Amino acid sequence: MKKTKSLYYGHRFPAAVISHAVRWYFRFQLSLRDIEALLFERGVMVSDETIRRWCDKFGAGFAHRVKTARRKPGTTWHLDEVFVTLRGEPYLLWRAVDQHGAELDIFLQKRRDKAAAKRFFKRVLASCPEVPGKIVTDRLRSYPAAKAEIPELANVRHVFVKASARVNNRAENSHQPTRERERRMRGFRDPKRTQAFLSSLGPISQHFALVDGIDPLRIKCKMLLYRRDRLVGIFVSPNGIDRTLAAGRNREICAVALVGAISGVVAAFEQRHIDIFSRDI
Repeated sequence: MKKTKSLYYGHRFPAAVISHAVRWYFRFQLSLRDIEALLFERGVMVSDETIRRWCDKFGAGFAHRVKTARRKPGTTWHLDEVFVTLRGEPYLLWRAVDQHGAELDIFLQKRRDKAAAKRFFKRVLASCPEVPGKIVTDRLRSYPAAKAEIPELANVRHVFVKASARVNNRAENSHQPTRERERRMRGFRDPKRTQAFLSSLGPISQHFALVDGIDPLRIKCKMLLYRRDRLVGIFVSPNGIDRTLAAGRNREICAVALVGAISGVVAAFEQRHIDIFSRDI
């Protein structure tokens, strides 16, 4: 039986260092030099250029693993486009998310005509083959014109919303992480590198984020902490000071429950990290 090579074969640094550096870069608003400083504090001396090469090499593969491991996308697509400036030239960033806010795909183009909308629809269908039950967009005329020429989407219900009405907030809010990273990076520059970076940014950052209402880790953490508070009998007084009504025995139960909640969430995060970044190919 042929032995498969490790995903990190040929690299001087171990898999734990590379995978954590890539995860930090896409998950948090950190620069390459910030990650270099964090690794240096942990006894790892690596340059910011090396970290950049790690992100370029492993980012797309990790994003593909995240899309494979995440749950099934929703049946409602929210589509929107936003202007970004690359070296003084205006580009349009097309983005599709489902009703839960999970990013389906993004596409950077120069135009927003029917041909550009059609290319984006085909790209989203390639990444999410299941046809949605409803598509929500603004009143841009390119969307219905392109949708009518795609057989899979021709009969899908199309809902138009006014941009000023704030009805399409699911799609509009999905641009906020991109804007924050754009300010952090002092703007985007090369179109190809921007497309590759943003295609990996959304899936990886959402995979490790605690999204209220849909993330099982947050639900589990809230459930454990709620049970701890019920056992101890904690309440907040009107002046904002926490008081505990429980006796010593309940305090012991509280400590055990708190340790169990923290260790359970940490173990779940570590397993989520291993499943995506540390599995060999």
